[in-house]
Amino acid sequence: MRHRILRRPVSLTGLPAALIGSLALGVGAASPAAAAEPAIAEPSGHRQPLHPTPGPATAAPTSHTVRQGDTVWGIATRHGLRPADVLAWNGLDRSSTIHPGQVLTLRAPEGAAVAPPSAPATSTYTIVRGDTVWSIATRHGVTVNAVLGANGLTRASIIYPGQTLQIPGKTAPAGATAAAAHTALDAEQQQNARIIVAVGRELGVSDRGIAIALGPAMVESWLRNLDWGDRDSLGLFQQRPSTGWGTPGQVRDPDRAARVFFGGPHDPNGSRTRGLLDVPGWQEMSFAQAAQAVQVSAYPDRYARWESDAYAWLAALG
Repeated sequence: MRHRILRRPVSLTGLPAALIGSLALGVGAASPAAAAEPAIAEPSGHRQPLHPTPGPATAAPTSHTVRQGDTVWGIATRHGLRPADVLAWNGLDRSSTIHPGQVLTLRAPEGAAVAPPSAPATSTYTIVRGDTVWSIATRHGVTVNAVLGANGLTRASIIYPGQTLQIPGKTAPAGATAAAAHTALDAEQQQNARIIVAVGRELGVSDRGIAIALGPAMVESWLRNLDWGDRDSLGLFQQRPSTGWGTPGQVRDPDRAARVFFGGPHDPNGSRTRGLLDVPGWQEMSFAQAAQAVQVSAYPDRYARWESDAYAWLAALG
């Protein structure tokens, strides 16, 4: 945020500094737990390979009880397994979250088989007033990136009523992406996401603006109303009382925290802080640029990783 002290980078999992030691450990490639099998910094400054060579061949245990600090990648490589296999055996994907005490299976189910994918069909859709690429993609059960790619568009492209778009075929039932994102959030995260969405709806914020709020909330606090953080940062967006975002109690009020993130004419902080609606031209900015304009983070690229997930949460919860 404005005038906040820049944070130091975090190692291994990509989690924000405020989340070190959190009990919710992500495992998604587009998430703090992603970390698409991260390289590990050694004391010498050299980096270990992205795919460490498993140790001597030993029989892996049939299950593992998650401990604080565990990630799926770490568990898998510790036992000489592929992270993708461990995810599949446990019905997880890279946006899922694991928790201490959770039991993961480390063996493929008996007789498990993978069906070959079928070639998806393509259809067309004629744009009507009020459509967005996101709403069209959600309606057809495909991703925004799939629609953009099928039509040679980018996220900066403008679509018009009467224009015809190619809609790539679904490889999963309609709504599957949204449903997966919905189940990837636990009850606390879902409740906080719903508050952000509800505030955005009340203020008349567009779907894109609401998604932009959900992304930073995941990056900054893992969508949890934290009572601790870097320096005096607190709450869903790690807003700082010392830089004018409110009292400690106010910044830990999820409803108020969302309102000051959005800002605009109804901002409880008035002109003391700048919310998304106060940023000139935010609608034309990329997802990460718009989020960064409010958060002013030392590592703005982290926001972009959550764009697709944010739209999926919005579709599932809002």
